[in-house]
Amino acid sequence: MSALTGKVAIITGAGSGIGRASALRFAAEGAKLVLGDKTEAVHETAQMVKDAGGSATALQIDAGVEADVQKIVKTAIETYGDLHVAFANAGISGGMAGIFDLTPEEWSEILRVNLIGPWLMVKHAGQAMMDGGKGGSIILTASVAGIRSGAGGPAYSASKAGVINLAMVSAQQMSETGVRVNAIGYGFITTDLTAAMVDHPHIAPRLRARTPMGRFGEVSEVAAAAVFLASP
Repeated sequence: MSALTGKVAIITGAGSGIGRASALRFAAEGAKLVLGDKTEAVHETAQMVKDAGGSATALQIDAGVEADVQKIVKTAIETYGDLHVAFANAGISGGMAGIFDLTPEEWSEILRVNLIGPWLMVKHAGQAMMDGGKGGSIILTASVAGIRSGAGGPAYSASKAGVINLAMVSAQQMSETGVRVNAIGYGFITTDLTAAMVDHPHIAPRLRARTPMGRFGEVSEVAAAAVFLASP
């Protein structure tokens, strides 16, 4: 039996990168999926899952809007009858603009997507899991930027530090319900969003030098960690 056989999972940010890799890995491990993303690419991911023999429903949503998060949780339960896993992966980088260059609107938007979004998933998926009475796993996408300087822009770093604390506080609050909450604090991962930095002649060597394993991470490695956290 595969690690997620019979499990129903939500994955946001599933249109590309870590979200798409996680969708394919979750499906390969037997999960039925409800995939969310702000772009139409989420439908491509769902089709990839189906082509590989899996089950997936796609929704275009904004992970930082409460009604949209409620919608994806409701869709999972109505479509598959239950909810066991929620991977709040949607996020934006916001670039590397400094503290003095960001506007309040830019700062607010990064925190809306990267921090309010995961909180909304904890709130609504967590409540659904508690109501179901069988526990579950909530996984939040954090980052090494949340625990050290220089690994991301200031607003991005602040949002990820918030995600780390959100995971701890949420895990403690739901500790007796059977619902687990974890955050994946990965380092620099090669994705479409980070391609410019991977190829940059000055930024890439500096980032690589600060990475203990001497190379950038791959989306498949984050997907594997998510499967581990999602599994019983």
